[in-house]
Amino acid sequence: MTGLRFQGITRQFGARRAVEDVDLTIQPGEFFSLLGPSGSGKSTLLRIAAGLERPDAGTVTLGERDITALPPQERGMGLVFQNYALFPHMTVAENVSFGLRLRKIPASEIAARTDDALTRVALLDRTHANVASLSGGEQQRVAVARALVIEPEVLLFDEPLSNLDVTLRQRTRMEIRALQKRTGITTLYVTHDQAEALSISDRVAVLHDGKVEQVGTPSELYYAPATAFVAGFLGWDNAIEGIIETGKRTVKLKDLPVVLPGTFAGTSTGTVHVLMLPEMVRVVPPGGEARLTGSVESFEFRGTSVLLVLRVGDLLLQATVTGDQARLPWFERQQVGINVDWGSAKVFPGNTP
Repeated sequence: MTGLRFQGITRQFGARRAVEDVDLTIQPGEFFSLLGPSGSGKSTLLRIAAGLERPDAGTVTLGERDITALPPQERGMGLVFQNYALFPHMTVAENVSFGLRLRKIPASEIAARTDDALTRVALLDRTHANVASLSGGEQQRVAVARALVIEPEVLLFDEPLSNLDVTLRQRTRMEIRALQKRTGITTLYVTHDQAEALSISDRVAVLHDGKVEQVGTPSELYYAPATAFVAGFLGWDNAIEGIIETGKRTVKLKDLPVVLPGTFAGTSTGTVHVLMLPEMVRVVPPGGEARLTGSVESFEFRGTSVLLVLRVGDLLLQATVTGDQARLPWFERQQVGINVDWGSAKVFPGNTP
């Protein structure tokens, strides 16, 4: 197994700096995702790793080799594109073996390695099928097999599931993760889908405007976001503005009669940005003790849970209810009691958006 490292990577397109001074290390055998919105620089980084783009500054290292200047075919990487890039006039086996034939591999070895790659993605029974006859999920697995058959040191995925429907996307991402675990191959995966990155990755780098905002395990990112951007991007959708009280390490919220203890870092004066996950806002059952009261502005049924938008004075808060509460008949303008897990709130410098 081989690791991949970016050191001081910068790439500029005209006046726009797509990636700026990025340092990242992907450990051998790790499933590492680059997560961020469109234009954050994640695909540019992957293309630099693949040799499809050259950085303006910095180096890319594969194991002990500096591969910054190497052409794509000499890097030992398998790349799975968003659009799969399959040849529609070829069979499954012909698509998978294409890279081996270019390398002038003996026919007997091509056949053995092609069968092995198709077995890994559970498509050996479709060897002679035309790829145009396959479903979207099967075509994705053909693209993965084609990347695996060249026995790469690193596997690169560029938004590989964007063209699939929701159900197929969920199933296919689990198949990709299971395959990576079986092979142990170092994997760099690009996506804008938060749930996708958090569900399949060992670690994730969140990118914003060409810079790395935070790197960590899915749990670390979700429960301990380091910046307001990471928190907002990962679903900390409750945003309240507060003011640090003069001479104290406490925050007084502008729209609620609440004072937060000073468990925050990075600022000592002025306006702050208080963020919370919807599950930190709890609707109190009838008869229970509640510190706040409000009404249901709207609700969204999500199967095992219901997302409530609650109005407390002029403020809107999101709350997730599960279990027996999710089965209750919610309706607009319904009066509810509310408790908030203020101790889990995150406080960042600056105004709320």
